[in-house]
Amino acid sequence: MALTASDLPAMYSLLANSMSGDESVRRPAEAALSQSESRPGFCSCLMEVIASKDLVSHVDVRGISNEEKIHLRQKLLSHLREENYKIAEMLAVLISKIARFDYPREWPDLFSVLAQQLQSADVLASHRILMILFRTLKELSTKRLTADQRTFAEISSQLFDFSWHLWQTDVQTILRGFSTMAQSYGSNSAEQHHDELFLTCERWFLCLKIVRQLTISGFQSDAKCIQEIKPVKEVSPLLLNAVQSFLPYYSSFQNRDPKFWEFVKKACVKLMKVLAAIQSRHPYSFGDKCVLPVVVDFCLNKITDPEQASLPFEEFFIQCMVMVKSVLECKEYKPSLTGRVMDENGVTFEQRKKNASNAVSGIVSSLLPNERIVLLCNILVRRYFVLTASDLEEWYQNPESFHHEQDMIQWSEKLRPCAEALYMVLFENYNQLLGPIVVSILQEAMNNCPPSVTEITPALLLKDAAYAATAYVYYELSNYLNFRDWFNGALSLELSNDHPNRRIIHRKVAMILGHWVSEIKDDTKRAVYCSLITLLQDNDLAVKLAASRSLCLHVEDANFSEQYFIDLLPICWESCFKMVEEVEEFDSKVQVLNLISVLLGHVSEVTPYAQKLVQFFQKVWEESSGESLLQIQLLVALRSFVIALAYQSPICYSILLPILQKGIDINSPDALNLLEDSMALWETTLSYAPMMVPQLLACFPYMVDIIERSFDYLQVAVSIMESYIILDGGEFLNMHASSVAKILDLIIGNVNDKGLLSILPVIDILVQCFPAEVPPLINSCLQKLVIICLSGGDDRDPSKTAVKTSSAAILARILVVNTTYLAQLTSDSSLSVLLQQAGVTIEDSVLFCLTDIWLDKVDNASPMQKKTFGLALSIILTLRMPQVLDKLDQILSTCTSVILGGDKDLTEEESSGDMSSSRSQGEGTPPSKELRKSQIKVSDPIYQMSLENSVRENLQTCSTLHGDAFNSAISRIHPSELAQVKQALKLP
Repeated sequence: MALTASDLPAMYSLLANSMSGDESVRRPAEAALSQSESRPGFCSCLMEVIASKDLVSHVDVRGISNEEKIHLRQKLLSHLREENYKIAEMLAVLISKIARFDYPREWPDLFSVLAQQLQSADVLASHRILMILFRTLKELSTKRLTADQRTFAEISSQLFDFSWHLWQTDVQTILRGFSTMAQSYGSNSAEQHHDELFLTCERWFLCLKIVRQLTISGFQSDAKCIQEIKPVKEVSPLLLNAVQSFLPYYSSFQNRDPKFWEFVKKACVKLMKVLAAIQSRHPYSFGDKCVLPVVVDFCLNKITDPEQASLPFEEFFIQCMVMVKSVLECKEYKPSLTGRVMDENGVTFEQRKKNASNAVSGIVSSLLPNERIVLLCNILVRRYFVLTASDLEEWYQNPESFHHEQDMIQWSEKLRPCAEALYMVLFENYNQLLGPIVVSILQEAMNNCPPSVTEITPALLLKDAAYAATAYVYYELSNYLNFRDWFNGALSLELSNDHPNRRIIHRKVAMILGHWVSEIKDDTKRAVYCSLITLLQDNDLAVKLAASRSLCLHVEDANFSEQYFIDLLPICWESCFKMVEEVEEFDSKVQVLNLISVLLGHVSEVTPYAQKLVQFFQKVWEESSGESLLQIQLLVALRSFVIALAYQSPICYSILLPILQKGIDINSPDALNLLEDSMALWETTLSYAPMMVPQLLACFPYMVDIIERSFDYLQVAVSIMESYIILDGGEFLNMHASSVAKILDLIIGNVNDKGLLSILPVIDILVQCFPAEVPPLINSCLQKLVIICLSGGDDRDPSKTAVKTSSAAILARILVVNTTYLAQLTSDSSLSVLLQQAGVTIEDSVLFCLTDIWLDKVDNASPMQKKTFGLALSIILTLRMPQVLDKLDQILSTCTSVILGGDKDLTEEESSGDMSSSRSQGEGTPPSKELRKSQIKVSDPIYQMSLENSVRENLQTCSTLHGDAFNSAISRIHPSELAQVKQALKLP
């Protein structure tokens, strides 16, 4: 029976009793807890206990006293000789997690106790102590505060010598043991000391990890401090010696002792990884003449060793290549070309850095004379690039898996990708030397294997390798190899032979055509496009997938020529549709979808293939259930499809709208993964919708749930709302008025200034389109805008000024188009309460306070906002209140300024937008979103009203209402200002 919330009190009591000092209370509680462990809901119940803070009487269940913490720490350190490995490992993890919080303040003697016990420990106990040390050091090394790093440096200085001495002792013990084992195979006594030796091997391995941690994290990188890190010079040569000493036992143990053979493999690889980590962290110290030359020389010799039989295992080769690549790439090893810089205190930090770089650069140069560089290049291409028998078998068995492993695998995980990565760095550093060498390898390979060859011979495999070499360094190699001549003279001819074995070369040709895209000129483009389409129809999936990748690169290229490609499009589409049915792996489907998406985004002829594309999307969607990453790629492709179809997009609604509805439903299982791309698709669909359809209208309520969850998608949500208003505002508002009000209320007051500036134009366009209906609907929202306007704090903050200006403009618009409503809003008692709660004190009526804002912010406003402010101020003139005359001078001055500059400003605003350009759409084409927006602007009452007439008429009303007081106020205006007013209003 499952535990539920009703069991919580009982669980509290059991936990409390289990910690009792009274055995008669404790034991029954422990037994009951033990029985409860197997019941469903036990862990959830414990979680509730941990999280509960409402019952003070149970605080002892949730916490541990300091005295008990001390006892637990001491107990943990007394239990070091644990024989069960898994329990020992858990103890080490537990101690490390406690140390992260308690060391050094609460647990200052942690390392001294461990070091003391290590002095007299046997092999098992010392192994367990080192396991704890490693785990703890690893945990503490991740702390990034300066004080924590200083603490770690102190630990390193205390532990390094002892750890390093133990490591050296264990190496000697292990090598003596290995020597004895190798000499005594076949003897009955050979197994006698194996267990203890193996435990020593594991202890040594832990010690190696500790030495690495202390050397890497215990010292600031010498690239930052330009100080010699002495342990680097001490440790690195002996690490290399250990590698050299262990390697011979690789073959000795291979068929005799799997356990020690695995240890040798693991140890050699780890030693090389530690050397690479030290070089990366402390490049200058590692660059010493006693370290760098011997390590790099060793690695280069292993990589280029011609004796295949004596070569060690693949993982070791990878680490040798990683080391050489790291040295070649190391920016600290690049010579500095700038001169010496001095200051009054002597050599500067930068000069010391340059001196160190130049010194190491000289060592690297001496290690890599021209002949060795050429040899390394030849070995990489001729040996490591060549496909092996196992590669070909893997390809034959599963071309899809083979393609993805070769194409997408992390370069440091497999030997060939690692060799390719090293080759590219080598070529980049020495391209002038190696350019002619690679071209000569290519020429030799093509001469020895003409396109007619069908057998998988060494010559054919070398040609494949040579083609790879030319593909990877296309940019640097283009100075030595003319692509047009190479394509016409060799690459295009390779495709004339369709024997199954030719798939090896076909795949590499497909890859070359993608890599060399920037070097393909107009006179060759058509032929290259035809070749890629041919490769897309190959019988081998690995070739097809390589071709699809390259075709993407061509279509996306800035110099893509649609005129050379347009007649190939039908075959291209058909090939894509067929390939999706053939492939089985997720990565393959994503790759084909990506090609389709790219084609949709870059070719103009899409409509003729629309129905087939709809069927294709339908099929892929049905098959993508549970594959959210594939569904994301599908959403991206659908968005490209909608953009390509433009105002013919309703022909894909049968598939698009159900997919869209699932993607924007935050309660669906894949909502978290699909929402961002679904929102983008929703926005695009509305932008290109020629008219509103019921299914699109029915989607809008999902927006409430999305906004309620978070504001992460606010910008796109704003665009979607704007599209609904512009596309079919009346029907939209009839159906979703309450949802619109709720969304706006959620946003206003709960987002930052950037968010407000994005949503305020939506409110403005709503009021513009529906001046009578919308203001009462969004009353709460408008009250918040009043509070924003009347709050201070925008004097030196441009974004707050912009928010206040836009908010004030919306309220000014409402005064102009729905005067009665704004009068009610500003006099509502609930608004007064909200203003008090917000800490806003006003001395006059809210409406007159807004008048001050309109006068104050007119200089920050856009031309249309300025006109709106002017019209609102002109209405203020009609109020039967004496305060109007106090502001008469300012109101007339502001309105005059807007009138005199208004026509010019509005013309500039219109021409700078999309209003004029959008009008040039072809006849019969549904109006674009931008054209609809411009039409709404043109039909805006504010746009059509005359500010000059409004001020003139309302000034007359003001004169009638106030009589002599008005005349007195007018007489106080400066004559020059009054003359300007008369000029603007065309008064006599």
